[in-house]
Amino acid sequence: MGRIEFIALMAMLMALNALAIDIMLPGLQQIGASLGVENENHRQYVISAYLLGFAFAQLLYGPISDRFGRRIPMFVGLGIYIVSSFVAVLVPSFAALLALRFVQGIGSAAMRVITVSIVRDIFGGRAMAEVMSLIMMVFMIVPVLAPGTGQVVMLFGDWHLIFIFMGVIGTLVAAWMYFRLPETLAPKDVRPFTPASILEGFRIVLTNRVALCYTLSSTFIFGALFGFINSAQQIYVGIYGLGVWFPVAFAAVAAFMALSSFVNARLVGSFGMRRLSHGALVGFLTVNTIWLACTLAWPGHVPFPIFIILFALAMFQFGWIGSNFNSLAMEPLGHVAGTASSVLGFMGTAGGAIIGGGIGQAFDGTALPLVLGFFSVGVVGLIFVLIAERGKLFQAHSQPA
Repeated sequence: MGRIEFIALMAMLMALNALAIDIMLPGLQQIGASLGVENENHRQYVISAYLLGFAFAQLLYGPISDRFGRRIPMFVGLGIYIVSSFVAVLVPSFAALLALRFVQGIGSAAMRVITVSIVRDIFGGRAMAEVMSLIMMVFMIVPVLAPGTGQVVMLFGDWHLIFIFMGVIGTLVAAWMYFRLPETLAPKDVRPFTPASILEGFRIVLTNRVALCYTLSSTFIFGALFGFINSAQQIYVGIYGLGVWFPVAFAAVAAFMALSSFVNARLVGSFGMRRLSHGALVGFLTVNTIWLACTLAWPGHVPFPIFIILFALAMFQFGWIGSNFNSLAMEPLGHVAGTASSVLGFMGTAGGAIIGGGIGQAFDGTALPLVLGFFSVGVVGLIFVLIAERGKLFQAHSQPA
């Protein structure tokens, strides 16, 4: 497999997660009406249930893939994802749908954990950051297309077709991996699958200052993104009345993030992960400060052009933060890559889902909870990076953990 095909396959494996989230957004209102959900904020649970299953299952896939290799656990996860997608078509109630979304998240956790482990098996340092940036660039194309795809799919039927579409795409990606990707775990890196070994792997990860603090920082930043995803339909349609143009606005911001990841991939080899991501974090906080000031000072709602420009600028910084922080957290943990990806992925997803869920449930008919959430997570994220780097930003190399 060549480099381009490898990046494309890894991106598609990770993109199944984004597809399972973003393609649902246009259908949330119809799902709520079809299954008798009266509180519009409760429709967000379709996203939250998936993220919780996705988060907790990551704790298992890492140690399992460190013992049994990357391929078999990945196919187990893909199988769960595909089957739960098709079975969701038959759900009789909202509670049953949430249960299946939780199960679907359990399956998709394999794609998050094992994909990062595969990349770390093959690349390290700035090379890993460059590859992860390119993967993230392709990955970000899915949020550009997914809401519009969901809207188009529902032109041919109701929300059930969205789940059929996810199952079909998952099947195609599974076939691609089966025929094209060999095992990447080196025999010397195989770890025993015992409680003692698993706990030792967790100890190695959680006691590494750099890995832990970068993960906590990205957890809070991702919490803001999840908060936006939860309330995007309510803000774009409910506040700004975009109607069928909602997927276009959503896609425009996602495209900006994809562009950011592409630029990062071109620059990270020259400037390094820390300089780029630290600058982006400072920029993220600066934009969010301006955004919050405008939101508090403007009578009524901030005009949509101002809202979307500030939001897009914040998300451009996010594109530099995500892949670099992930690479910085994984860099010192190559010898326990599966377990490391598992623990760090769990912390990032579970924490981000909880933070994002809080931001989403705080929706009060205005954009203030979202904007305040973005500002707050930026402050907390900066604090954790300062702890990781012992108070010194923009250094080429970190001090020992």
